[in-house]
Amino acid sequence: MLPLDPERLPVHVAIIMDGNGRWAQERMLKRIVGHQRGAETVNMVVEHAWQVGIKYLTLFAFSSENWSRPAIEVRALMALLKKYIRKETARMMRKNIRYNVIGNRADLPDDVNETLDDAIRQTSGNTGMLLTLALSYGGRQELSRAAARVARDVLAGKLTPEDISVEKFGSYLDTGGLPDPDFLIRTSGEMRISNFLLWQLAYTELYFTETNWPDFTINEFNKALADFQSRERRFGKTSDQISLRTEPLNV
Repeated sequence: MLPLDPERLPVHVAIIMDGNGRWAQERMLKRIVGHQRGAETVNMVVEHAWQVGIKYLTLFAFSSENWSRPAIEVRALMALLKKYIRKETARMMRKNIRYNVIGNRADLPDDVNETLDDAIRQTSGNTGMLLTLALSYGGRQELSRAAARVARDVLAGKLTPEDISVEKFGSYLDTGGLPDPDFLIRTSGEMRISNFLLWQLAYTELYFTETNWPDFTINEFNKALADFQSRERRFGKTSDQISLRTEPLNV
């Protein structure tokens, strides 16, 4: 296992969990078997993120576009999600992990929303890692919802156009109040962000691996985190400016 510097871990890790169906097809199994194996990987990743001290973990679990998949697969995914939440809530309580959900929950089945509401309520007092599930989520759709909220507040006289700064607009997003991701991991070899956190990923470090999500191990996770720690994050500054921030000042 690669050594990690606990002082240089990303505060917020986001993951596009891709490759469940591909993993199953390569083994001539039904796609739902890949999703079931993927759920086991979620358990491992959540546990390891908690152990190493990640404060925020956001998982792209079901996109707005995934509703166009075959109905039988969508039903199976919703059933798997409900089963996962019910099974893992007790562990979230033991680990002091809090649940959060972003996305258009109005599209989710009522029984899934009830399960999510119960899990969020049970873990609401936890103060450890925040686990955010992106469900029925799309970045463009989120921006559209945020713009509508801003427009309503302007019409209601709660906000003026001059009040709308980058920070103010960010507070209207589904992720309002959360720090932007420092690190995005995408599995299965696809090199795109697929309408995920379009606003929030402006300065996020991106990491792509050929490994399908069901095969994403603790070692693979540590390899990704070690890669993040090898990078210099400049946010528009020069390397010299960054190095000066860590050097003592001569008075």
